[in-house]
Amino acid sequence: MNLDHHELELATQAAASQAATNDSVTVPIHPLGVRPAGNAYTATENFKSAAGSFSYLPDELLVYILEFLDAKALVGLGSTCRALYAFSRLEDLWKTFFILSPPPSFTWRGTWYSTFAGTPKSVRGRISCKNLFSDVLHRPFLCAHTALGAFTENIPAVNCIERLPNLSASEFPRLWTNKPFILTDPVKEWPVYQGWSLEALLEKYSEIDFRAETVDWPLRKYVEYMNDTADESPLYLFDRSFVEKMKLSVGKSGDYWIPDCFGEDLFAALNDQRPDSRWLIVGPERSGSTFHKDPNATSAWNAVIRGSKYWIMFPTSPSYPPPPGVFVSEDQSEVTSPLSIAEWLLGFHTEARNTPGCMEGICHAGEVLHVPSGWWHLVINLSPSIALTQNFVPQAHLANVLAFLKDKPDQVSGFQKDVADPYGLFVQKLQEQHPDLLAEAQKELASKKDGRKRKWIELVNGHEQQEQENGESRGFSFGFAEEEDSDRYDISLTVDTSHCGA
Repeated sequence: MNLDHHELELATQAAASQAATNDSVTVPIHPLGVRPAGNAYTATENFKSAAGSFSYLPDELLVYILEFLDAKALVGLGSTCRALYAFSRLEDLWKTFFILSPPPSFTWRGTWYSTFAGTPKSVRGRISCKNLFSDVLHRPFLCAHTALGAFTENIPAVNCIERLPNLSASEFPRLWTNKPFILTDPVKEWPVYQGWSLEALLEKYSEIDFRAETVDWPLRKYVEYMNDTADESPLYLFDRSFVEKMKLSVGKSGDYWIPDCFGEDLFAALNDQRPDSRWLIVGPERSGSTFHKDPNATSAWNAVIRGSKYWIMFPTSPSYPPPPGVFVSEDQSEVTSPLSIAEWLLGFHTEARNTPGCMEGICHAGEVLHVPSGWWHLVINLSPSIALTQNFVPQAHLANVLAFLKDKPDQVSGFQKDVADPYGLFVQKLQEQHPDLLAEAQKELASKKDGRKRKWIELVNGHEQQEQENGESRGFSFGFAEEEDSDRYDISLTVDTSHCGA
């Protein structure tokens, strides 16, 4: 979802001004000289007027049309005038070309256009488009160069995620399963914390392919990219098979292990049929994840090996709406939010920081953050980062996971294709290995269901009793129970007729 141009411009100006004050950093000039749309009101010339029929199209529609062109046609159109040249150089268009038709061998040249076309860095931005005014072209550049300090510093005390040295295996389930927190000690004991850096990883795994969103690149190529990118939303290396690829050993005598406080992961009952659960994460400054909840109602921990990450989080409950700027479909299967983290920060961070339930914190190298089941969270790297993360099912949230697998099968993710019924399989394995925990979780689910029924009945009966006490007509009723069937519920639709015209 794109923000309203005027709304975003005001938010952007305020944030950029604050960022410049806090960090002594100003947004540089666009490489082609393109300026925000508002500057057109005082300009004596606008290059877009020379674009023929294209000049009448809103910029968003023009870019949409350009998406249907192939690379040769796009270059040809861009040679007709300065305005169309600037639009034809939009990086997202060339990123799509590259991903859909990746060359068998390439050298990263700093931009998607230069890399796809094989042009040297020295020819970037030689044509001046300083009299072209477009938020669609300028906004991605602005977002990619806005300082982050204005958003990640001076966290209000009430919002701070609690920091602790460590927790015991008894303290976590008793006090902390529903709260985010940062542990500062456990990760520092891992061999990977002591031995990993980008340079060390390159020495051992340079030619190993890792998944970075939609591409599989050798680590060497990805590090070249992350060291020289100006993308608004940089590609994020997020690899689920890293343990096998890197031949790591997981456990107390291995390369890393699950912090003791998190206890047993009940998804482990599925053995090799469990859904994807652990990932290696590598990314440059500004890379990260927009607002989401972790899959299958799981909890998670995220351990930073190198770098630092800013987190902003919100609980989920009937009393809390989604985070500002995030819109969720009725069945919660679709989430709409600004296209990039920077765009959300510019438009909604101030409101979010003042929203009840907001929690914020920075997780530094050697620290691990806990994400409770169901919590919304956005994370952004404040510097080049290496991290490990794992989703898990603690006993306290087993009922939530069972309910998700059963009630939202279309949203279940991460299982292999041969697992046709994740809910049934999980129940079966729990019955074999943890029958007492399964019975307790099912009892909890039944209790929640009965509680919802009781609240509905109390609401309906209380409304009817109040009407009778006030002498009001009961109105129209659609009854789903016979009067003599006292074991069924009478659910009525009552219409107040006191104000109806005769």
